[in-house]
Amino acid sequence: MKKEDLRIVYMGTPDFAVEALRQLVEGGYNVVGVITMPDKPAGRGHKIQYSPVKQYALERNLPLLQPEKLKDEAFVEALREWKADLQIVVAFRMLPEVVWNMPRLGTFNLHASLLPQYRGAAPINWAVINGDTETGITTFFLKHEIDTGEVIQQVRVPIADTDNVEVVHDKLMMLGGELVLETVDAILNGTVKPIPQEEMAVVGELRPAPKIFKDTCRIDWNQPVKKVYDFIRGLSPYPAAWSELVASENEAVVVKIFETEKMYESHQLSAGTVVTDGKKYIKVAVPDGFVSILSLQLPGKKRLKTDELLRGYRLADGCKMK
Repeated sequence: MKKEDLRIVYMGTPDFAVEALRQLVEGGYNVVGVITMPDKPAGRGHKIQYSPVKQYALERNLPLLQPEKLKDEAFVEALREWKADLQIVVAFRMLPEVVWNMPRLGTFNLHASLLPQYRGAAPINWAVINGDTETGITTFFLKHEIDTGEVIQQVRVPIADTDNVEVVHDKLMMLGGELVLETVDAILNGTVKPIPQEEMAVVGELRPAPKIFKDTCRIDWNQPVKKVYDFIRGLSPYPAAWSELVASENEAVVVKIFETEKMYESHQLSAGTVVTDGKKYIKVAVPDGFVSILSLQLPGKKRLKTDELLRGYRLADGCKMK
């Protein structure tokens, strides 16, 4: 079968999922339909916002479905009418068996980790938060348990000590698009030899990648320098690590922190103590040194470099981050 004859249904929602879809369409593959999340209101005006995948699908006039429930009979019937040979899932939702088991060649997923490591919703964030020096992308066939299906292909990607989650995300997004095409070609050519995840070598314990909530993003200044540094870059620029700045008894504001530097030195200050000259630098004490803050954001304000913020915000030496 030629790639133009292979009927593909593509499922995805965020920016990460657009690149693989774009490469499929521009590569001449036969995408017969796209499935994405329903539209939802966003921002202060609660305007209806289309997902990035929907925006791309509309630009290319691709048939589109946006089911509320994936087991809904009307949706399942509409999906069946597309007569897909293969389904591809990138950053979407957990599929019921009636959906993933429909195409004759199966359904495969692109996951942003080196499975079986980091099964879950936020693999890129957790790899950076945990200070990993390597991550990757994996294509695997779907089965009942989430992120546990047989692995088709993997690509390994280094994580630099200065990379934040946005940098790693963009690397994996571009490579993910290429890996999806390679996986489709391998399925077409009959050269796929999927490997059960339980047979794959893993160094150390498996690490989960649970969904990240606001409370997850609060900084613990009792952690060592490297832990705090990795935590902040693993959440930068979105959803962003935060801390409560207690400038006086009557004033506490939530501060988002995006960029820091590690400073190893001994001191007698309690964790969370702020050291600043009020003009150029802010550093926060942790047990084995300081975390120097390079860019941050106050409520209702834009993100600023530390010296820019200090020009318009008085901050006293010795106040606290909690």
